[in-house]
Amino acid sequence: MSKVTSKGQVTIPKSIRDRLGIEAGDEVIFEETDDGYVLRKRVTENPFEKWRGAADTDATVTERMAELRGER
Repeated sequence: MSKVTSKGQVTIPKSIRDRLGIEAGDEVIFEETDDGYVLRKRVTENPFEKWRGAADTDATVTERMAELRGER
């Protein structure tokens, strides 16, 4: 059980944070339902995720840097 502070803050119990994967700095959403409210972790897409694998190569870092510099 949690109590609301004078600032409207509530501590989410650790067991619930662990189950929902909530960490410091994460945003949560309170969704109204017929039975009350549901707490959900706000999941945002990582802006870098779409680039994952874009630079996949078997080249070493040194070889890749030489290629990017236009060296052969």
